[in-house]
Amino acid sequence: MAAKHTRLELTWIGKDERPRLEPRILLEDSGLSFHATSRVCSNDIYDNLLIHGDNLLALKALEAQYTGKVKCIYIDPPFNTGQAFEHYDDGIEHSLWLGLLRDRLEVLHRLLSDDGLLWLHLDDIEVHYCRVILDEIFGRENFVAHITYERSGAAGLGLGGFIVDVAEHILLYKKQSLPPKSVMSSQVIEAKTIKRYNKALTSEGSRTLVREFSSKSNGLPVRVYEHTGFQVHTISLKSFEKREDEIREELAHYFDSLFRTNQIQKENAFQRDLVDQMDKNRLYTVD
Repeated sequence: MAAKHTRLELTWIGKDERPRLEPRILLEDSGLSFHATSRVCSNDIYDNLLIHGDNLLALKALEAQYTGKVKCIYIDPPFNTGQAFEHYDDGIEHSLWLGLLRDRLEVLHRLLSDDGLLWLHLDDIEVHYCRVILDEIFGRENFVAHITYERSGAAGLGLGGFIVDVAEHILLYKKQSLPPKSVMSSQVIEAKTIKRYNKALTSEGSRTLVREFSSKSNGLPVRVYEHTGFQVHTISLKSFEKREDEIREELAHYFDSLFRTNQIQKENAFQRDLVDQMDKNRLYTVD
């Protein structure tokens, strides 16, 4: 009998039970909306969202458009102090609290960009358990800092006797550890890469939804966006033998945004249909 693979993890009653969530969409209440009349620069996302509803369902709705795009997330979940407040119960069973938080942290992890940060605010009732959950989801190597600060207001909360609780905590995690670009260049940028990828998208500009339909294969929504104000940098490959070190350095510098154009595969009807309705001189993205 093969030995069971083990790992360091936090377990609790109901950990393997996960809610089944279908894709969600956000519906705008135009009576409560306010849209800015201008942008400061072409890269601005100038309309904020204030979402009313269950936070897990709201996060699922954000996944469709914002997966991998959020630079910074700050959350202030219930501390689970055992108190009952006007709008929520802050005293639920420990295992239930862990499951609720885990489900939301997994979605938040998907929303973060590769260079994104998560800041999570708690007190000492659950913060140590939460750190172990974050280690599982983000990876222990992506822990950045445990920030402890003195809460404002009264001198502190008496714990009976001479110990006084005056602190709250923020756990800081990054999405992933990326090697330095110099390491990327030596490990990834090989001769075949140099010959294929000589363009970099240095700015995506702003994008506008130009088409939306349901996929024939699975019925999920497909959204086509057109970009304006984007910038493309071309990397010259002339005199490669004389300029190899220079070219490799430039490729490493633009590593995260390198791309190439390519012909659609003959058997991929979905891509052909999309491209047939696009202006070949413009930039599009498809979600």
